[in-house]
Amino acid sequence: MRPLPSRLLAVTDRHGHARPLADTVQAALDGGVRWIWFRDRDLDPEARRSLGAGIAARVRAAGAFLTVGGDIALAEALGADGVHLGGGTGPEWITAARAALGPDALIGISAHARVEVEAAARTGADYVTLSPIFPTASKPGYGPALGPEGIAAARRADLPIVALGGVTPERIPLCRDAGAAGVAVMGTLMRAAGPAAAARRILAAWDGCQP
Repeated sequence: MRPLPSRLLAVTDRHGHARPLADTVQAALDGGVRWIWFRDRDLDPEARRSLGAGIAARVRAAGAFLTVGGDIALAEALGADGVHLGGGTGPEWITAARAALGPDALIGISAHARVEVEAAARTGADYVTLSPIFPTASKPGYGPALGPEGIAAARRADLPIVALGGVTPERIPLCRDAGAAGVAVMGTLMRAAGPAAAARRILAAWDGCQP
């Protein structure tokens, strides 16, 4: 089982704050974030590639790890370290991603139930994001929150689980203690007035200490 780049996966959302997304990412990196998931999939391909290039430059300069959401070709173009694919991804997409990004690429899949985690494990994914763990407005339509017990049940698939959805510093110990390998956070970082301080609080919460 491959180790994750970090216990904290920061998910981008340029709508979270009025400042430029690259500045938010930089502040998060300054606060200790070392794994960025470039999402922002509502942009047209050219605009997304342009925005992603700026994000990738910041991530590389910090010596951090870049995952691109849902687009293997864009991940390859940006020199990303991995790609995050949607639920129901078949093994052929895992093979295609490794062919494009290299055998050491980190391939993640979105999951919303234990059976989906088990399916991801069979395809050869390296990890899953499991959501929504807690109630959140950013994950509508995926049913009720799974709670920490959902993490505990999904662990039986023997695949690293990154808890996603409604994760706050106060809830992180619940995820960790239920067996999550890490947490994915979007709003708490992207909407923060001070992303660096928010990142430090999240990392400290995982470690069980005060920032």
